[in-house]
Amino acid sequence: MDIEKVNNTIFESIKHIDEDGGEYWLARELMVILNYTQWRRFNETINKAITACENSDIDINRQFANVGKLSINVNGGKRKNSRL
Repeated sequence: MDIEKVNNTIFESIKHIDEDGGEYWLARELMVILNYTQWRRFNETINKAITACENSDIDINRQFANVGKLSINVNGGKRKNSRL
């Protein structure tokens, strides 16, 4: 089994494409295929990646989008969770 081919297939299966043809992946989908069981643990990893980009003068706004996740509260209200 070609592990690189398997990995490419897995990442391709969750790839999204925006209206300009740009490729992107959602953190909550990546979390699952990377075997994280808790969002907070994966979020810690993302925050380390953001810090590494900042320390390398890489524009984090081009690498990490703030899409958030919409949750419905018990009272019916909505709120946006998380950075990614």
